[in-house]
Amino acid sequence: MAAPSYVPQPVVRPTSWAYSGPRRRLGAWHADRPGEVVGGQPRGERLGNPGPDQGYALRLARGFTARLQLGYGERAADVVVGCVGVALKRAALFGRAPMVGDLELAFSIFGFLDEAPTGDQLDERRSLFAEVSHHHHYTEVRRIADRVPESVLWLGAAAARDAFTV
Repeated sequence: MAAPSYVPQPVVRPTSWAYSGPRRRLGAWHADRPGEVVGGQPRGERLGNPGPDQGYALRLARGFTARLQLGYGERAADVVVGCVGVALKRAALFGRAPMVGDLELAFSIFGFLDEAPTGDQLDERRSLFAEVSHHHHYTEVRRIADRVPESVLWLGAAAARDAFTV
């Protein structure tokens, strides 16, 4: 709202109180902060597989939910979260964001795009993916991703399905 004409206007002051940084940085920069990763990403059990734009895998996974062949007692949310972990591991191996092919490989090696198994295979798959969609089950998601060897993740979806069994 505009002020009436009889209200005095303050004189504009120079902004000399504002911060101004140096024009250039003197000396070389060194990675000496406590949390700085030097020498590449550490690798090992339960350290994960960092990669770019990993949240996009959840968006891609929505396209697979109608195609999933679930057995008795399996939930789509658990299957999606468990297989997204495998897809992210594969995408990180290639150094890129996840793609549809990563998710197709992850769902197919566990048999979720084929006819649902029965008997012992279904029981094993159900216990492997049980309740992993809950946020406090990160170690179970990591166990699923670590179960798939890197040599299988370098293959295509059809070859990986033949090379890996649950």
